[in-house]
Amino acid sequence: MQEHCTPFPPFHGRDRLIAAIDHAVQHEDTHQIAATLRTALREAIADSRIQLPACVHHPISDHYARRELYRSPAHGYSIVAMSWGPGQGTPLHDHSGLWCVEGVWLGQLEITQYQLLERDGERFRFRAEPAIVGDCGSAGSLIPPHEYHTIRNTSDEELAISVHVYQGEMTCSAVFEPEQDGHWYQRRVQALETDAA
Repeated sequence: MQEHCTPFPPFHGRDRLIAAIDHAVQHEDTHQIAATLRTALREAIADSRIQLPACVHHPISDHYARRELYRSPAHGYSIVAMSWGPGQGTPLHDHSGLWCVEGVWLGQLEITQYQLLERDGERFRFRAEPAIVGDCGSAGSLIPPHEYHTIRNTSDEELAISVHVYQGEMTCSAVFEPEQDGHWYQRRVQALETDAA
């Protein structure tokens, strides 16, 4: 059963991670925030003093797990750890207009970005960009309007873990489901749940 996990789970180095993110979001320019956050996440992943809570090392069998680690009362951003069991991934989706910086904490993830070509009401047509493989220690960002993408753990055996810093609390997302013709996608808004820690 999915439920909001409050309070946020404690973990070693939590204050170090939050301080680095607080520093990064002080910039006014979104692209500068993203660049500084990518560096901060890469450094955090490499820092043995920061260890994510044990819960993120436990995947959930029927979906990738989303566990909120922190929400900043001062800056509004949220930190979400995602646990990807073998082969788990997302449908094509957006981030509801929020920027996001994502770091691969464990394993390997495949990210495919999509370029919006055309919109007809709630129908969308996209072109997939070449997939990017993010190894452990890598970090990338998505800044609207370039926010359409999929993420997938390509391993058949290994767990992958990623940490996502969102501009704000992301409570819903648009999901794009392919129509039978294979060229158009139908947009559907989906509530995002947070799994218990």
